[in-house]
Amino acid sequence: MKLISVKMPEALIEGMDELVRKGMYPSRSAVMRMAVRDLLKNELGKFKSSNER
Repeated sequence: MKLISVKMPEALIEGMDELVRKGMYPSRSAVMRMAVRDLLKNELGKFKSSNER
């Protein structure tokens, strides 16, 4: 995997932290990966994650 840096509003970071605290995701990175994957799937329609290949 490659590393990227993203600036985000504090409210979004707090939301990600809440998902991690609730045990829904293991880390902020996992939240971001799923969010981007879902966005690409919706926008491109044909995107597959590396796990689905």
